[in-house]
Amino acid sequence: MNGTSTTAQVIISIIPIVGIVMGSVVIFFYLLWNYRRRVLLIKAGQYSKPEFNLLSFSLLSGLLLSSVGIALTLFLSIAVDDASYGLLGGIIPLSMGVGLLAYYIIKRSEPRNG
Repeated sequence: MNGTSTTAQVIISIIPIVGIVMGSVVIFFYLLWNYRRRVLLIKAGQYSKPEFNLLSFSLLSGLLLSSVGIALTLFLSIAVDDASYGLLGGIIPLSMGVGLLAYYIIKRSEPRNG
């Protein structure tokens, strides 16, 4: 016997499943209510298409992904003696963040038409 009971193992294995199901329910109802809201706004003639600023999004997500990637890379490289697949958990978001920041810098320096 390894010290953990069968009941504890079942509860520990059910927690992620319940979390995923509850998250899916929240996302489903958000999408449903947002759809119904848009339909009602269109019927009332008050709907305006929201603007999406790609440069601000790429800057914010690039900074967030880079900082998370750096933290994970440093933590995993210190916690694990040799480079393993676990280190990819930090390198992947780091490279995505650097790519988004590079996109922001390139798009910001392009001359704008109009």
